[in-house]
Amino acid sequence: MRPLIAGLVARYATLLKVVDRGSILLVVYTAFAMGVVQGIWVSVSVWRLILVSLVAATLLAVVLVITTVIGRLGHLDRGDAIVLLFCGSKKSLASGLPMALVFFPAATVGLTMLPLMIFHQIQLVVCTLIAGRLARRADEASTPEVGRSASCG
Repeated sequence: MRPLIAGLVARYATLLKVVDRGSILLVVYTAFAMGVVQGIWVSVSVWRLILVSLVAATLLAVVLVITTVIGRLGHLDRGDAIVLLFCGSKKSLASGLPMALVFFPAATVGLTMLPLMIFHQIQLVVCTLIAGRLARRADEASTPEVGRSASCG
């Protein structure tokens, strides 16, 4: 469909970006609001939250390492390896909450989603740091040596 709707997407790119980000924000807000209404933030001890956070961070690290290794073993070019790195760890809260609402009773969805909410937040922070690092590397690689030494003083 992309070739057929490319002009439409280009024309309304700003609106589509707002709707896309807004829908994800709405899903995240819904998950946290359900948690607040169900009282999970007061029913779970701090140590359990720390443990869940450590497990979530470990799982994210494992997925990021696996996707990096697969990219290298597959001899993917830089762009494809980056896509694999980010897409391999991304399907979390935005797709997990609607599925949880189907699979679990409404009264337990907030507590069920707690690990996913924590994972999602860690994922956002870590992937933002990785994206910044990759962008800096790309900038350094595209800057000629002469320009780099001249700008450094």
